[in-house]
Amino acid sequence: MRVNLVGSTTEELVALACECGQPAYRGRQLAGWVYGKSARSFDEMTSLPAALRAALAEGTVHPLWNEVRRSASTDGTTKILAEAADGARVECVFLPYSERSSVCVSTQVGCAMDCAFCATAMGGLSRSLCAGEIVDQVLLVRAALGAAVTHVVYMGMGEPLANYAQTVRSIRLLAEEVGISPRRITVSTVGIPDAIRRLAGEGLPVTLAVSLHAPDDALRHELMPVAGAHSLDSLLRACRDWTQTTRRRMTFEYLLLDGINDSADQARELARRIHGCLANVNIIPYNHVEGRGHFHRPRRAAIEAFKRELERAGIAVTERLRRGNPVSAACGQLRNESVEGRKLEDGC
Repeated sequence: MRVNLVGSTTEELVALACECGQPAYRGRQLAGWVYGKSARSFDEMTSLPAALRAALAEGTVHPLWNEVRRSASTDGTTKILAEAADGARVECVFLPYSERSSVCVSTQVGCAMDCAFCATAMGGLSRSLCAGEIVDQVLLVRAALGAAVTHVVYMGMGEPLANYAQTVRSIRLLAEEVGISPRRITVSTVGIPDAIRRLAGEGLPVTLAVSLHAPDDALRHELMPVAGAHSLDSLLRACRDWTQTTRRRMTFEYLLLDGINDSADQARELARRIHGCLANVNIIPYNHVEGRGHFHRPRRAAIEAFKRELERAGIAVTERLRRGNPVSAACGQLRNESVEGRKLEDGC
C-alpha cells in the first residue's frame, strides 16, 4: 500500500527515508519540502537525491489534491475546487484579511447532516477525508497562491466531529508539522454533544464554533434534522462543559433567514437560552444558494434589530463579513456546479 506523504509525521518520514536506504536527515528534509515549502512534486525537492525521489514517486502518494478550478473575488477571497485520485472533489477557500489570512477546509466529501439551507447537503455524503487530505488543502492553497496562512477554519464541506479521529489528527499535524497553533484553528460543528465533550479533553486549545440557527428545538429540527435530534438543552450543557474544561470562549453561529428565525422575540429567546455561556454570537446573514430558493437574506433593518436585542441582553455579537459572493462562496456551491457540469459532459 502506498504511503501518503501529507498525513505522515516527521518521524514517520524519517523512517520512510531509512527504509529507502537513506540517512535519517533525508527524512527531515522530506518533511521540510512537504510541510514547510508545500512542494507539490518530487521534481521540486531538489535537495533530495534522485534515487530517493524516484523511490518516493513509486511508493508514495503526493500530493493528495490537485486543483481543478479556481474562482477569485474582488476582495481577494479565492475558492479552489480540488480533486483526489479517486475523483472525489472538495472545496477549500483562502480568506485574506489585513491582519491575518485563513484557509477554510473541508473534512468530508459532501455532508450527511441534511441542513435545509446548505448547498453541501444537496449532494449527500460520499466519504470522509483522512487527516492528510484535510491538511493538504492548506498546503495546496499555500502553494497555489504563494500566500502565507496564519489561521485555519474547519467550516468547509462536511461535519468535522462526524469525522472525529481524522479531524483531531489533522489539527495535530497542522500544529506540529505545518506550524499553525491550535489557538489559530477554529472547528465549526452542527453540535454533537458527546463529541464536543471528547474534543474538550484532547488538550487542543482550538476555538469551538457551534451552529445553532434557531432558539427552540422545533425550528432547529426543521432547519437541521440530524443536529436537531439532540435537544438544545443537551447541546448547551455540552457547550458549558467545553468552556469549563478548556477555559476558552466559544462562538455560537446563527444563520439569519428572512421571516424564519430573525424576529426580535427569537433574538430574546436565543439570549435566554445561551445566558451564562462563555460565548459570543456570530450572526450570518444568509447567502443565496441555488436550489434553496425558499430562503432569503433578511433586510438590513431586521439584522440590526436582531443584533440590538442580543446586545441588550448582554450578549457579545459579531456579524460575519459578506465575502466571496462572486466565487460561489457558500460551502458546496462550486462543487455542485462542477458536478452538474460533469453530468452535462457525460450526457446525463
